Amino acid sequence: MILRYAILYVEDVAATLAFYERAFAQTRAFLHEGGDYGELATGTTKLAFSAHGLMRSLGKHPGRPDAGAPVFELAFETVDVKAAFDRAVAAGAAPVQPPTAQPWGQTVSYVSDPNGFLIELCSPVVPPPPKQ
Repeated sequence: MILRYAILYVEDVAATLAFYERAFAQTRAFLHEGGDYGELATGTTKLAFSAHGLMRSLGKHPGRPDAGAPVFELAFETVDVKAAFDRAVAAGAAPVQPPTAQPWGQTVSYVSDPNGFLIELCSPVVPPPPKQ
């Protein structure tokens, strides 16, 4: 089995896709003609968005995300976390935590998207040098 999709439930799929394009330099792969489902071109595992209305029509009752009490996060890796953080905030993301150097050698910051989902912007993890 492979992980193929991460699907977030949102009110406005087209607006969410446009935000992720502006804020995180993602590329739109697909938006259904009805506007209730869309995907970003993120590699073998797709980041997708489905409208609350579509989910309700399928018998599901999606809750609302809360960046202050998240149950998960999405993480975008970049070599320039500060620039990514600034770009995301300029595009309308709410700042949650500015770029901070972590003791394990990674820089990490957090924003929330307009839907309330928590997004981590992080540098690659640099493994410690081998002990000799």
